[in-house]
Amino acid sequence: MGYTGELISLAVTVSWTATALFAEVGTKRIGSLQLNIIRMTLSLLMLGATLWIVTGTPLPSFADGKTWFWLLLSGLVGYVFGDWCLFNSYLIIGARFGQLFMTLAPPVAAITGWALIGETISWKGLLGMIITLSGIAMSILSRGQGHKMAVKLPLKGVLLGIGAGVGQGVGLVLSKVGMGHYHAAIPEGATMVSAMVPFASTFIRAVMGAIGFILILLIRKESPKLVHALNDHRGMLYATLATITGPFIGVSLSLMAVQYTNAGIASTIMALTPVLIILPSYLIFKQKVKVIEVIGAFISIAGVSLFFL
Repeated sequence: MGYTGELISLAVTVSWTATALFAEVGTKRIGSLQLNIIRMTLSLLMLGATLWIVTGTPLPSFADGKTWFWLLLSGLVGYVFGDWCLFNSYLIIGARFGQLFMTLAPPVAAITGWALIGETISWKGLLGMIITLSGIAMSILSRGQGHKMAVKLPLKGVLLGIGAGVGQGVGLVLSKVGMGHYHAAIPEGATMVSAMVPFASTFIRAVMGAIGFILILLIRKESPKLVHALNDHRGMLYATLATITGPFIGVSLSLMAVQYTNAGIASTIMALTPVLIILPSYLIFKQKVKVIEVIGAFISIAGVSLFFL
């Protein structure tokens, strides 16, 4: 199928939109660091159980040293560094501008993909990226108070936002490199193992994510907060839902998507989450929707449509 990667990327966007909604509520109840530790731990259990049912073992089968190296590195860059920067940028510059800097992920993924694995994007694809990211930026910048487009932001918040976008973009390409080594290590005939490579790869990335966030927790001496979070039943419910739609389904599908299309294109489509979240934010959280947000949404959709022409 010609557009398999693009269609899977759209599914990822829907999944990550749900994740954002669940995580927003969950973070307010139990804290971002605690939520991330719980998400990583639950995702390891879910992914391990899935691998066990399908392949007969809860661990990634046939994954060699190169596979583990690149995927652990991807987890460090994407999960630990990227997510740490993202959540901390929210505290300084707010989620609106944090999301804006996340639109750096597609061009970063495109450049990294070209540098590491020789990926190229056509002029039509490049135009689609520019139009889509412009629409996303328009939707995000229109939110909040006031009408000024030029806002002076704290340097630390800007640097953290840039770090988040770079972490996601580079992490996605590193995952693609790791999966390339993984496929090469799988013997012929192991079709079920090959089919589960995205889920097994997400498992390896989550190992690093869990280790990284737990180390941050220990350094900050916030273990009591984690115990409190585990006893918050409603918070755990939202953390579980954020895990299912995030690391378990969403991230695994994102790794599946880059097996069929360029990392830059996949990352651009996945960046539509701030646009897709407009309607549920209006219906669930009663947030006001501005005309410019709707215009930005349609511009983004027009940009994505170029990937299918």
